[in-house]
Amino acid sequence: MCMVIFAPLFAIFAFATCGGYSGELRVSVDCANKTQSDLSIDIAINYPFRLYQVNFDAPTCEGKRREKLSLIGDLSSSAEFFVTIAVFAFLYSLAATVVYIFYQNKYRENNRGPLIDFIVTVVFSFLWLVSSSGWAKGLSDVKVATDPDEVLLLISACKQPTNKCTSVRGPVMSILNTSVVFGFLNFILWAGNIWFVFKETGWHASGVQRYPQETREKPSSNYNQSLNQGVYSQDSYGQTPGYNQQQGGYGQQPSLGQTGGLGQQNYNQAQYNQTGPTDFANQI
Repeated sequence: MCMVIFAPLFAIFAFATCGGYSGELRVSVDCANKTQSDLSIDIAINYPFRLYQVNFDAPTCEGKRREKLSLIGDLSSSAEFFVTIAVFAFLYSLAATVVYIFYQNKYRENNRGPLIDFIVTVVFSFLWLVSSSGWAKGLSDVKVATDPDEVLLLISACKQPTNKCTSVRGPVMSILNTSVVFGFLNFILWAGNIWFVFKETGWHASGVQRYPQETREKPSSNYNQSLNQGVYSQDSYGQTPGYNQQQGGYGQQPSLGQTGGLGQQNYNQAQYNQTGPTDFANQI
């Protein structure tokens, strides 16, 4: 919601304060011959700050002859790049606002809308940082080139000690300073919105779903492991009684042996009883 409200406004303030700028500085040249002096030399500067195209006339203090001069520098590249990014950011913010409000279903279809929005947001964040930094450096160069004291150095009459040159006023730069501030505010706004746009993409959704699945699988694996251990223990327990029965069978062998020994003893006694009387009869 903050992105929808503030992004277009900040973009408007950025390109309006820079692209709509116009200022003026004034210097004076007081020649030794007062009739040749010019106490109000006005020099207008404006966007896109092609200073080498800003021309002005100054007296030479040598008769009525005047010289045509121009400022030094061309800061149009950084200024135009800054304004271009601001305009495109404004247009994209309006288009995104319309999509968010009226085409929400189309926006979320196949996850294509959030992915495009995420990529564009990252690109604009980077472009805002680059353009704002470049324009901040360009503005400092504009301030130097339009400083009245620096302009006076361009006038040949000011190099003569008999003439008196002064700076009346310099251009007001507060509006341009505001444009730089809004440029970095736009960078902060767009960079901060990256996280919220990323949450709408499928990348964030897949990452959130992956971790709960892993936590759900861990109890299942532990349960299966415990179940297998239980079956193993049950099998071992089931085998032990059989083994004990078998051992019990082996333990019953002595009783079988005792039974066999008693039978042999009864058999020998019976045989003795049979042979005993026979031998006695033979003796008689």
